[in-house]
Amino acid sequence: MPHSVLLVDDEKNILLTLSQALQLAGYQTELAGTGRLGLEVALARPVDAVLLDVQLPDLDGLSVLEQLLQARPGLPVLMMSGHGTIETAVKATQLGARDFLEKPIGRDRLLVALRNALELKDVVEELEFLRAESGRYEMVGQGPAMQRLYHLVQRAAPSEGRVLITGENGSGKELVARALHRNSRRASGPFVRVNCAAVPHELIESELFGHEKGAFTGALALRRGKFELASGGTLFLDEVGDMPPTMQAKLLRVLQESEFERVGGTETLKVDVRVVAATNRDLEAEVAEGRFREDLYYRLAVVQIRTPPLREHREDLPDLISAFLDEACRRNGRRPLKLTAEAVAVLSAHDYPGNVRELRNLVERLAILCEGPQVSGDEARELLPRPRPIRAQGAPPSPTGEQKTAAALRPVGEKPFRDLVDDAEREIILRTLAFTRDNATEAARLLDLERGHFYKKMKALGIRRPRAQTPGAAEADSGPDDGPGSSEPS
Repeated sequence: MPHSVLLVDDEKNILLTLSQALQLAGYQTELAGTGRLGLEVALARPVDAVLLDVQLPDLDGLSVLEQLLQARPGLPVLMMSGHGTIETAVKATQLGARDFLEKPIGRDRLLVALRNALELKDVVEELEFLRAESGRYEMVGQGPAMQRLYHLVQRAAPSEGRVLITGENGSGKELVARALHRNSRRASGPFVRVNCAAVPHELIESELFGHEKGAFTGALALRRGKFELASGGTLFLDEVGDMPPTMQAKLLRVLQESEFERVGGTETLKVDVRVVAATNRDLEAEVAEGRFREDLYYRLAVVQIRTPPLREHREDLPDLISAFLDEACRRNGRRPLKLTAEAVAVLSAHDYPGNVRELRNLVERLAILCEGPQVSGDEARELLPRPRPIRAQGAPPSPTGEQKTAAALRPVGEKPFRDLVDDAEREIILRTLAFTRDNATEAARLLDLERGHFYKKMKALGIRRPRAQTPGAAEADSGPDDGPGSSEPS
C-alpha cells in the first residue's frame, strides 16, 4: 500500500506542484491550506508523513509541528520555508522535525528527504516492536512464589529433560515454556507452539507430523508438521490434556523413538526436538479416569513446574501493573501514563480469577480509555469489572431470600445429625472448588486432604467430579499467553 503524505501550505500552486511530484513517485497525498486544517487531517486520517510550511495564515508552522508530535509521537514531519533562517531550522529540529527544506524544493531533494524520513520511521517502529516482544515474554515478580518458579526454570532449562507445566488459565504457562527454551542449549533453534485444544481432532495428526500431497481431500501440497519445524529447538504442546486418545498413542511413539511418518507418507523421519507440554487439567486424575495415557503422562512429566495463580503472589501486583501499563502504552501509541498511589491500591485490591491475563487486559483498557497523564483511583475503580458470583460445577443455585428464611426456621430435629454433617461438608467442598475454579487437586491441598480421599468424599456426597474449564472458552480473547508477569499469559 502506498505511503500517504499530508502537504500543508497556504500557496495553492506549491501544493499542486508538490502533490503531482509525489503522486508520480507513487505516494498518496492529502492537501491542507491552513495549519488548523492540517492538524484536523493528520488526526483524522492515517497519514504516514507531513510536509509542513513554516509560515501559515492562521497558526505558526512550528506551533503546528509541536501539536502534531504531541498528538502523534514519531510521525515524520518535514518543514519547508521560502525564507528560512538557521535559527528556525534549528528550532524545528529541536521540536522533532526530521528535515528542513528550502523553497523552491527540487524533486530529487524532496524524494530523498521523504524516503529517509519514512525509512527511519520504519526502523524506529521495528525497534519498538522488538522491545515490546522482548518484554512480552519476560516474567515479572520478586515474591516467594515467583522466586521458586525462577529457581525451577533455572535448574530445568539447560537439561534435555521434558517438562510438564501445570497451572490455571492465564497464569503464564507459555511464558515458562519460552523461558525454558531461551535459557536452554537450544535457544538458537526454533520455538514452535501448538495449542492442542484449538486444533480439530481430525487435523491434529497433520498439524503435528505434516502430510504428503494427496494424503486427504484438500492436501494439495506437501506440508511439514510442527515436529519438523521445531527440529533443533523446542516444541511447546499447549493444553496437552485435550489431546484425543488416538493421538496420545502416536505422540508416545515419537517421544520414545524420535521418529514419525507424515500423514499419507511411508518415509520414516528422524527428529531432534525437546518437548515441553502444558495443561490446566489435573493429568493424574485424568489418568485415573482413563482419559489420559499413564505412559504418556510419565514421558511428558520428567520435570513438573507449576505456575502460581495470581492470588499466591499478590505482592507482585504493583510491578506487574507498571510493566503492563508501559507495554500497553507503547503498543497503542499512547504517551506514558502514570498511576496514582490510590489507583495502584484499587487495582491491587481487586480479585483476578483470570490471573495475570485478566490483569493485563484490565491495564490495557486503562491505557486506552484514560486520558492521562495520570490514572486516578476513581478512573481505575470505574473500569474494574463488576464482581460476579462464581459457582462450582454441580453446585445448586444460590437460595432465594424465602428459601434462606425457611431453612433458618426449620427445627434441627427434622434432619438426622449425619445429614447435617454431610450438608456442611458438601458446602465446604463446593465453596473451596468455587475458590479454586474447579481445580480438585488445589481444593484438596487447601482442605489438607489426600487427593484420593477427597475424590471419595466428593462421590459420597454426590458432588460430580469437576472438569477443568474448557480452554477454548476460557482463552477465546487472549492471543499470545500472558503470565506471571508477562505481557502474554497461557
